[in-house]
Amino acid sequence: MSAPLQAPLSAPPERREQVAAALRARLPARAVLHDPEDTRPYECDGLAAYRQLPMIVTLPSSEAEVLAILAVCRELNVPIVPRGAGTGLSGGALPIHDGVVVSTARLNRIVKVDAYARTAIVQPGVRNLAISEAAAQYGLYYAPDPSSQIACTIGGNVAENSGGVHCLKYGLTVHNVLRVRVATIDGDVIELGGEALDAPGLDLLAVFIGSEGMLGIVLEVTVKLVPKPAAAQVIMASFDDVVTGGNAVASVIAAGIIPAGLEMMDRTSSRMVEPFVRAGYDTDAAAILLCEADGTPLEVAEEIERMTAVLQAAGASAIAVSQSEAERMRFWSGRKNAFPAAGRISPDYYCMDGTIPRKNLA
Repeated sequence: MSAPLQAPLSAPPERREQVAAALRARLPARAVLHDPEDTRPYECDGLAAYRQLPMIVTLPSSEAEVLAILAVCRELNVPIVPRGAGTGLSGGALPIHDGVVVSTARLNRIVKVDAYARTAIVQPGVRNLAISEAAAQYGLYYAPDPSSQIACTIGGNVAENSGGVHCLKYGLTVHNVLRVRVATIDGDVIELGGEALDAPGLDLLAVFIGSEGMLGIVLEVTVKLVPKPAAAQVIMASFDDVVTGGNAVASVIAAGIIPAGLEMMDRTSSRMVEPFVRAGYDTDAAAILLCEADGTPLEVAEEIERMTAVLQAAGASAIAVSQSEAERMRFWSGRKNAFPAAGRISPDYYCMDGTIPRKNLA
């Protein structure tokens, strides 16, 4: 039998009123939430196994309002937890009972898309997918694509160093961000990195990305954009057991192939997702691998042929290759909808992120 959960802490009412009054004096009334029923939606992020009601939630809509919040919290010695869209699965936005949550959701403006420099300057509340949508008219897109990209924000991506199904080839957030504008608890606004390929001095940008908001609040981000590939195809490889599928991942990498995307799903996941999105998965397979190739049509054809040979040699029982862009998107839609699809088969569930070294995947 598990031990009972400890009752969540709460701030004294008089302390809450003191801090709320100080914040309301500097911010619009709609930007300060302090009633428990208003702050309840912010008690956790996607890692719902851990919850803590915050003392106060603030919703700034400008850089000046962020700095005003920091000034009040500095004066009253109140801890701060920055928050993006709350889709993270590592507890990075878990509140503190006597602290203030600073939500950047209202800082959601795309400042500039520069097609020639292949960059975009955005505020932290801009959704990940919205960057690619804004850049699509120039034949460009933003490569990191977390499963929650339809909802997660670039500020949260920076805080968590988010990846996605295409991170194997294109890298994580840290590899695709050139510059961040940050507000520190001291009230300073600093810029880390720059639009050049390299910046002098210590690489503080890489230190900041992935720090979960512990070092400052993101005010603005400059991201790299990459050209949309001329062609892309996905292989769906079926395996009779999970261990064989896991070993096939190592075989692909050992063959010197770096797929644009490489993901594995077991039978339970496939059968959970298929009725939800009708991706065309082999629901009889113990495991399936999704392996994507992108580039020019000739590059894609060659890589698909090489990956097919490696997967067959690794024990694949069946191979299917997407024959259209719509089918390719369907294959990926199943993987990206695994989280919401779980709600169809269970009244409640916990979803957590884990990291497994490739050599131990099987």
